[in-house]
Amino acid sequence: MGVAVAAESEKRGAPRLRYNSPLVQVILIGFVCFCCPGMFNALNSMGGGGQVSKTASNNANTALYATFAVFGVLGGGIYNLLGPRFTLLFGSSFYVLFAGSYLFYNHHQDAKGDAFNITAGALLGMGAGLLWAGQGAIMMSYPPERLKGRYISIFWSIFNLGAMIGGFLPFGLNYNRPNAQSVNDATYIGFMVIMSFGSLLTLALLTPDRVVRDDGSRVTAIRYSNPFTEGWEILKLFRTPKLLLLAPACVASNFFYTYQFNGFNASLFNVRTRGFNGVFYWGAQMLGATVLGFLLDACHPRRKVRGFVGIAVVAVFGMVTWGGGLAKQLEYSRYDLPPELDFKSGPEYAGPFILFVCYGLLDAMYQTLCYWTMGALTDDALALSRCAGFYKGVQSAGAAVAWQLDAHKVRFLVQLLVNWGLLVLSVPLLMLIMKDVKDSCAGDAPLTAESSTKDGETAKETV
Repeated sequence: MGVAVAAESEKRGAPRLRYNSPLVQVILIGFVCFCCPGMFNALNSMGGGGQVSKTASNNANTALYATFAVFGVLGGGIYNLLGPRFTLLFGSSFYVLFAGSYLFYNHHQDAKGDAFNITAGALLGMGAGLLWAGQGAIMMSYPPERLKGRYISIFWSIFNLGAMIGGFLPFGLNYNRPNAQSVNDATYIGFMVIMSFGSLLTLALLTPDRVVRDDGSRVTAIRYSNPFTEGWEILKLFRTPKLLLLAPACVASNFFYTYQFNGFNASLFNVRTRGFNGVFYWGAQMLGATVLGFLLDACHPRRKVRGFVGIAVVAVFGMVTWGGGLAKQLEYSRYDLPPELDFKSGPEYAGPFILFVCYGLLDAMYQTLCYWTMGALTDDALALSRCAGFYKGVQSAGAAVAWQLDAHKVRFLVQLLVNWGLLVLSVPLLMLIMKDVKDSCAGDAPLTAESSTKDGETAKETV
């Protein structure tokens, strides 16, 4: 019935907004991430998780991204075994625990509070690996080829709207505390309530076989895999040339958060202004994802050309942004910080604020490019879930290193230069990947050349 309705809708040239359409399912996963990782990003972007000491947050984030690196890689296989609902429900639930650990730390800034914070971080890494692997599979495999960039930008905009609105929580709830060194309990409770709703929202997602595109085709005809198949396919990712070329971009795509949140936002601004900055940082991400997503879909008839245009735009904007960051960083250091800025500070606040917004723009543009690139390599849903897991796993391994660099008090200038260097390294490798991208990947073999079915047979999958 759904196929017939969709086909008829396509003939009329007016696709309907159906519950079982790829668009609605991408919007739903967007709102799950709005509530869970979106609120997490708002919390983290204040620097130190809103605490006076960044040490506990650095260690918690290190534990988080260390386990994230493992479960990010495994997440695609687990998603293929369990399906979207259970995988995403389990993964998203740990965001609530993580926010709760900061609430606990507000009252127990001792060994007990540190232990809870680090443990919650490690558990969240497990959950986030599952959540993001599932999210990546949905976002990259559900849309038709001609709309992949737009669907990625729609997801990224909804997701970052969560972080943007989440930024109002610390700003509004701490507005009358301009001299406060950490956020109040109500801030963490607010995050926990929203995260809990997002976790329950995963139950509204459909299984992939029930999702129908506007032309009447189903998203996928796959059968859930088995542990042996998934383990073998995950191992094969690490000898897939295109993904190995993507690895530096994976590392770069989350490495900079430590510097931007701790070395910049937390070092230059007071608590309430950090929340205010976060609103615009994540709002800029919505704009960046939207602009680049539409550019990657519409700037040229050939997909390969669109990819090269996207790389060029990100490379030029990245060089300009990190160049501006270097100019600002030369004015202060970890042990020679200027007086904290408030959003009412006037002209001296404007420059650093604009730079922080540009950092947000660059983040969204860079990650949109990475996801679009992976989606351009294949349409195979099984392969893309594993590919998303690979991306998040390698990304998180890099982030774990970045948080420890700050925990060991590596100079801010060194952190900035490493971030800039990773961008420079990843651009030519992305161009090498784009060289082999075809104008259509329908009917292609998965990235690892073969896809094993549940019965142990080998077949080329199409979607």
